[in-house]
Amino acid sequence: MKSNFNLQHVLALRHAYPISYKQLLLLYNQLQQLDELPTMPHQLLMKIFKIGSERIAKMLKDFQRFNTPNILEFYFEKQIHLIPFWSDNYPNILFQLIDPPVILFAKGNVNLLMKPYKMACIGSRNATTYSVEALRYLLPPIIQKGAVIVSGLAKGADTMAHVMTMQYGGHTIAVLGHGLQMIYPKENGKVAKMMSKEHLLLSEYTFFEGPKKYTFPMRNRIISGLSDGLLVTEAAVKSGTLITTEHALEHGKDVFVVPGPITSKQSEGTNKLIREGAIPVWNGYQIVEELWQ
Repeated sequence: MKSNFNLQHVLALRHAYPISYKQLLLLYNQLQQLDELPTMPHQLLMKIFKIGSERIAKMLKDFQRFNTPNILEFYFEKQIHLIPFWSDNYPNILFQLIDPPVILFAKGNVNLLMKPYKMACIGSRNATTYSVEALRYLLPPIIQKGAVIVSGLAKGADTMAHVMTMQYGGHTIAVLGHGLQMIYPKENGKVAKMMSKEHLLLSEYTFFEGPKKYTFPMRNRIISGLSDGLLVTEAAVKSGTLITTEHALEHGKDVFVVPGPITSKQSEGTNKLIREGAIPVWNGYQIVEELWQ
């Protein structure tokens, strides 16, 4: 079936509809080529996509509108790498997810995706200087091992992880919850510009897709999926950070946590994770020995 996949067709459909990996495989079980999609019975499409006839009609119209060589040229001109799931550059580890991305959109050094060691480093958007102090102890041994630091370019702990990794001479990947047209939050534009050269910006969203409430939890599964383990510096009890830890635990990955002061709201979530079985750490060599020795 791999020989049947056509990047232009799949990209056009991805622009027309947020198709999942499983839905795409179902389509290819029915078609020789995806450009035959408009010939499929609407009832069958409604069954595959679980949407109504009006939405199907709009999807088919948009698919035909986007299905031209211009769509590939657009991304080429934007210097955005297209990494579909059948590409040799697609990280096989993402197939362990329930819903692996159909296409990854990447800007920067795509070779980082093939590096053998990766560590997710996340935490609170309201992270304090305690996260900075902790990362000074934790990051250098991980970077010396050659591991790529993966985070989400959110304000707070994510930004600290990206910036400090670059300062220590390491490499870092930012997984975005939106398309590459924009950077959210805006104040991270300078950091993103630096990363788009020697490091990597990565997204499963097409160029023009903006951030939505659901896109960031979806983004979190890729952060976890790419990584060998997960490091949490600070997190409140009710925190999006804990969603990422849940993804990691579901896939049998180690979660490392920085113990925090019992008086700190930003450490309530991390301390709770330790009680639930996460691994407390206070230097990066613990992580290196646990994961890569």
